[in-house]
Amino acid sequence: MFPHEEELIKERLGREPNEVEKAMLEVMWSEHASYKSSRKWLKLLPTKNDHVILGPGEDAGVVKFDESTAIVVGIESHNHPSAVEPYGGAATGVGGIVRDILCMGARPIALLDPIRFGPLEKERNRYLFEYVVKGIADYGNRIGVPTVGGETEFDESLDNYTLVNVACIGLMKPEELVHSYVEESGLLLVLVGNKTGRDGIHGVTFASEELSENAEEEDRSAVQIPDPFTEKLLIEATLEALATGKVKALKDLGGGGLTCASSEMAGKKGFGAIIYADRVPQREPNMNPMEIMISESQERMLFAVRKEDVNEIGKIFEKYDLEWTVVGETIEEPRYIVYWNDEKIADLPIDLLADVPIIEWEAKPYDIEKDVQTPELSVEEALLEVLSSPNIISKAWIWQQYDHEVQGRTVLKPGLDATVLKINDEYGLAFVSDGNPSYSHLNPHYGAMSAVAEVVRNLASVGARPLALVDNLNFASPERPEVYWSFIETIKGLADAAKAFGLAYVSGNVSFYNEVGNKSIKPTPVVAGLGKVKLENITTMGFKDEGDLIAVVGITKKELGGSEFYRIFGIKEGIAPRVDLEREKRNVEGILKAIELKLVKAVHDVSKGGLAIALIEMAIAGNKGFEVDIEKVPAEGGLSPLEVLFSESHGRFLISFEEKNLEKIKAIFDEFAVIGRVAEKVLIFNHKNKEAINLDLRQVKALYNSLPSLLGE
Repeated sequence: MFPHEEELIKERLGREPNEVEKAMLEVMWSEHASYKSSRKWLKLLPTKNDHVILGPGEDAGVVKFDESTAIVVGIESHNHPSAVEPYGGAATGVGGIVRDILCMGARPIALLDPIRFGPLEKERNRYLFEYVVKGIADYGNRIGVPTVGGETEFDESLDNYTLVNVACIGLMKPEELVHSYVEESGLLLVLVGNKTGRDGIHGVTFASEELSENAEEEDRSAVQIPDPFTEKLLIEATLEALATGKVKALKDLGGGGLTCASSEMAGKKGFGAIIYADRVPQREPNMNPMEIMISESQERMLFAVRKEDVNEIGKIFEKYDLEWTVVGETIEEPRYIVYWNDEKIADLPIDLLADVPIIEWEAKPYDIEKDVQTPELSVEEALLEVLSSPNIISKAWIWQQYDHEVQGRTVLKPGLDATVLKINDEYGLAFVSDGNPSYSHLNPHYGAMSAVAEVVRNLASVGARPLALVDNLNFASPERPEVYWSFIETIKGLADAAKAFGLAYVSGNVSFYNEVGNKSIKPTPVVAGLGKVKLENITTMGFKDEGDLIAVVGITKKELGGSEFYRIFGIKEGIAPRVDLEREKRNVEGILKAIELKLVKAVHDVSKGGLAIALIEMAIAGNKGFEVDIEKVPAEGGLSPLEVLFSESHGRFLISFEEKNLEKIKAIFDEFAVIGRVAEKVLIFNHKNKEAINLDLRQVKALYNSLPSLLGE
């Protein structure tokens, strides 16, 4: 808490807060809990469209899938905890987002894990990577919620640090929605689940400041301890309790613990609460009331129930062997009162906890984009280097550790453009996440737009029409003027792109202060998207049959700033790819039309690594080769073969189809060119009637599947 905020609290309270009150206020006024540096700008994001049942403001968003089905979706970060203790930090990140979905009334059905690390050459980064993956795998597998996709990236700005974002979706009927706030006084507040311990104390304040070089020793107590077995029981017990119709409000105990959950539950509609802190079941001896009020011990939920219904609900918890306790009640007066052994130890106006003033930091624009010469290399050398990059190679080593098929809904598995989950006999839900901090570093506005555009292209590539978005914004300290400016530009880019596609953000998360030892991360907006697809229209990226034509949709420009090609060859400058929203919309609509008319056999969007990598991914996925002509790729501005192959221009797709459909497909797209054919097991790039590259599919697969060897396995 800043000194001017402490003065403001004293002024509003008319006295000095006592130690318990001060601890609660510190938690609630933290950046992580209050969004004080971001709230003003988040209002720029579109949050409503025809699909939105409930937008931002509660624990997760709710989207209409059809008349009888709603999708609940949320996204969270667990960056600081995972950097300090990767296994526990990542595991509790999963647990927290699952409970966010659960407390809206939905059964959690799938997870995504957008995760980022420093270069794998360093032992500390490998340790963080392996244990974050293990934490996600163990927790998700044990609670029976599959991790079905995500993205993994390695970047030098994350050396000794990690970004762990987790998205979750749940299913329910629209009428089953339960809110996180009460609308009457006299309700009992029932705490269910794990006992409260000293883990996670000051978790949100720890997440609202930079990590020191010695964070692993200093901050371990701020990381919560995961218990997936209790979480599994909590999921089943909560859904059964909700089915009675007698739960009036429900909240997960996440950041800020009991203080945050109970004050937000009571205060949102102007009610107050009395909390009896001594009734809270304790895991450790001699805990004091301050520790109990701000502990972030996991696997706990807070229910608001009428007095006459509490025993019925309690019996359900007992059936699942879960401890439950009435720890408080809602009151008419908008005050937040805490008792400890019959002594009143805190008494605050409830809006003092929730109504945190906005902070607007200085914003200083920067411009680091500049055009650079593309290095002169042989195209084969460049291709083999890019294909070997940890950012390009297959991430199967990761998702093979996840039980991605539990619950039996996974139609399209990880490793493709988007995952598809079966919702009913006719339709599936596509789910994907994207972000590119290298673009955002060069140009935060276009970097943010590119994340949205790529999500939409990924959804379209599997035949899905987009429904809604969630966003997770990972930034360094907002007190740095350049960082705050990049954050504002990111919000504007996210808003512009979503509006162009008619999409809304239904939930999200902001994570500031992501830095270690005074070193900032790159701006890293992550966007996850939901789409609806007819099961019979699902399309995959793998080439299907020899002789099929291969075509490019869209225009390739000299846009290699932030590209994987430039990164590998040590080029930090360049101009980030621009997003032409009209072109994106036109090409996405064309792809969806071609899929719906059953004209195409394979579709893949062109993104990281450019056309060359997209073609190879299609070959590996289909176990087929190709022969293409670099000169036939529609390009703007006299590009070299290297620039054609590795540019990361947006708005592009690769498609394959039978020759008999050529004229029909030509009629759909403005920007379209046939560049080659699907072949047997060779990958040939021609240029000026000569072979520029000729690779064997087995050789390419060996490089593409080299992640285990990078980890020394």
